[in-house]
Amino acid sequence: MNKLAAVVIASSLMLNAAPAKDQSVPADLLILNGSIHTMDKEHPTAEALAVIGNRIAAVGSSKELRELRGPKTRVIDAGGKLVLPGFNDAHVHFLMGGFSLANVDLRDAQSPEEMARRLGEYAKKLPKGRWILGGDWDHEKWPGAPLPTKEMIDAATPDHPVWVNRLDGHMALANTLALKLAGVTRETKDPPGGVIVRDAKTGEPTGVLKDGAESLVERAIPDKTFDEKHIAACAGTDFAARMGVTSVTDMSADGDVGLYQYMADHGELKTRIYAIRSIVSWEAFGRIGIRGAFGSDLLRIGGLKGFSDGSLGSTTALFFEPYADSPQTRGLLFDQMLPEGIMLTRVEGADKAGLQVMIHAIGDEANFRILEIYRETAEKNGPRDRRFRIEHAQHLRSSEIPRFGQQKVVASMQPYHCADDGRWCDKRIEPERSKGTYAFRSLLDSGAVLAFGSDWTVAPLNPLEGLKAAVTRQTLDGKHPGGWHPEQKITLDEAIHAFTVGSAYAEFAEKVKGTLTPGKLADLVMIDRDLYKIAPAEIDKAKVVMTVMDGRIVYETGNP
Repeated sequence: MNKLAAVVIASSLMLNAAPAKDQSVPADLLILNGSIHTMDKEHPTAEALAVIGNRIAAVGSSKELRELRGPKTRVIDAGGKLVLPGFNDAHVHFLMGGFSLANVDLRDAQSPEEMARRLGEYAKKLPKGRWILGGDWDHEKWPGAPLPTKEMIDAATPDHPVWVNRLDGHMALANTLALKLAGVTRETKDPPGGVIVRDAKTGEPTGVLKDGAESLVERAIPDKTFDEKHIAACAGTDFAARMGVTSVTDMSADGDVGLYQYMADHGELKTRIYAIRSIVSWEAFGRIGIRGAFGSDLLRIGGLKGFSDGSLGSTTALFFEPYADSPQTRGLLFDQMLPEGIMLTRVEGADKAGLQVMIHAIGDEANFRILEIYRETAEKNGPRDRRFRIEHAQHLRSSEIPRFGQQKVVASMQPYHCADDGRWCDKRIEPERSKGTYAFRSLLDSGAVLAFGSDWTVAPLNPLEGLKAAVTRQTLDGKHPGGWHPEQKITLDEAIHAFTVGSAYAEFAEKVKGTLTPGKLADLVMIDRDLYKIAPAEIDKAKVVMTVMDGRIVYETGNP
């Protein structure tokens, strides 16, 4: 028996399929003449790949794998195109992303006037009284970077309540009608962990609410129906397939697991989902004995998301020192951290129950506090493979960087934020403090596991844009062609590893996905050019031409 036949027989047995008498099983899908980077350190490259059922059957040379061609085999000549494991986005807001595909888009609006114009044009398409949501505006792109106000948009939206968020999700703008419906007035007090931005002269709300205050308006927004959510989720999974994303960790899936299960049962999911719920309600899992990463390869639960602070763009990320451009504040502790000690209690309880904990931390003090909570929890509950995660791990003091490796805390990061925030980060916290921002190189060198994602819709879902940001650290304004803090660049291979193997590890799934290894799930992506052979600055110009998830082609262009 040759080595190839042995691999195929092993794969068929794993699939509970009886091998043929001639000791070979025809492939369902055969990719030849590709530039395949498997992310498997034992066999890092190949030119051909075979799929049987929903598993990788073999990787090797085109000459070897042609033996697996049968009468029903789909054969694809890759023509030298790059083939990688399917991208695994470790941090998205999936349903929100699906809704964003149809919502008003304010991300690239260059002024408050353009923002108002777009809102007015969008409002004309909706029935009177329908809420206008989404937006993802970025005031840092506007001359002088002023925060928007309700007066800027009221005239354009007199008949529609408006609640449009900044792209980071940590503050949003309401028009006058939305504030009226929500009952937010001059007398409304700031809630714990939140700020109602007010006019300095009158004390009236300007329309912008930050972090914990956002709930004051959100509670007035009508709930989405199942059908509305279903349409959005279908749009989201279709879009993910076009981007080459075959797995996601959905950080805000609280009430949507039933929807995803419905889609899985009806063959509609083109994306594997690890569905995360709020750590505030961890006891719902703990009481019934669910543990981390419970479920099938397509849909799993058992992860918990918490928040420790806000965002840099909203000046609510928590730092040890004041903001350079807003010296009156060091940021905010998120309301989930209040009263003092409550987050430690939650993490200890959830961890003891076997659940996986992942906490948002942006500022250096927030990251320090969460590392301390993780250390105390591990010491109290004893050794186990817990894979604590810090989501974003954005701004770190040099003293905290080695702790990720020492404490085995996964750094779940979104490299596109580096290209975006790098335009204005130095003005907010000064260049010296920025040295520990998006510290990809230092974290890897410390022994930490990097798990890359996008934070969609905060940033684009396209992993190729994230790869470029990690490898070049060029900012979106073109002012750092050699890279912003270039000492923190990583290699293309390291960045792809973080988007595949690292993110699989971060969700306890590295044994079934993340590499193109015989026996693992057949999730892969084909890209129109070999990223390893082009200039790093050109990575984002590449296009996905085929995506395979669970052994089936879920997206392809006309000419793969």
